[in-house]
Amino acid sequence: MKTIILCGGQGTRIRDVSSNLPKPMIPIGDRPIIWHIMKYYATYGHKEFILCLGYLGDLIRDFFMNYESHTCDTKVVLGKQRRIEFINQHDESDWEVILAETGQNSMTGARIRKVREYIGNDENFMLTYGDGVGDIDLNQLLDFHKQHGKIMTVTGVYPPGRFGEIRADKNGLVSVFNEKPQTTEGCISGGYFVCRRELLDYLDNFSGVINPDDLALEQEPMSGLVTQQELMVYQHAGFWQPMDTHRDYLLLNKLYEAKQAPWVKWG
Repeated sequence: MKTIILCGGQGTRIRDVSSNLPKPMIPIGDRPIIWHIMKYYATYGHKEFILCLGYLGDLIRDFFMNYESHTCDTKVVLGKQRRIEFINQHDESDWEVILAETGQNSMTGARIRKVREYIGNDENFMLTYGDGVGDIDLNQLLDFHKQHGKIMTVTGVYPPGRFGEIRADKNGLVSVFNEKPQTTEGCISGGYFVCRRELLDYLDNFSGVINPDDLALEQEPMSGLVTQQELMVYQHAGFWQPMDTHRDYLLLNKLYEAKQAPWVKWG
């Protein structure tokens, strides 16, 4: 099963941490947050990734194109017989990473549409943003998605209200999805979606109504899924934290340095 990660946004609220890095490349410890997200998925056996690149995407591309030189100790032999040897090994040798250019200014729905060919014939795919970590049980999330049979599942989380609000009935059927409301009474969108491939055809329905690059998944498409009763929420009461601000950056790094990062499931 493929995992799409949306990596193309400009991250204007965290420019005070770094103005020359895309948000997915801002580090937690000695690795960018995108690596932490992918490593988390990989611990559950999901190792086929599609990265939707945009703003400063070349830096993400460089990191993975030169992964060994970025992550391994290196021996360089100089002279006429010059050669490079990577002394130690990493644990990501079985990852498959597609680096897809999806445009500088494309919105989230547009980016997903642009990588549909890489989904293949998979019945379902996972989808998340390149700037948030958590300890969501991905096995339970996937089981929940397969059991209800709807087009999309979104993970609902409970941090302070400044994101998209979700309201649902006791079975998880979404009745309200508000993007960044002024007040929040229910859980909020933490990303970590699972989608049936029908979502790709559903997004095509908006091509004649909205400029293709302006299609934001979180707006008309998800509101439409709510109306059609095709959006379910998997409620997660555990840890979830985005990296949106300098304060978030400090918090995530403090947790990681103290070896108290709930998303670190690997040795």
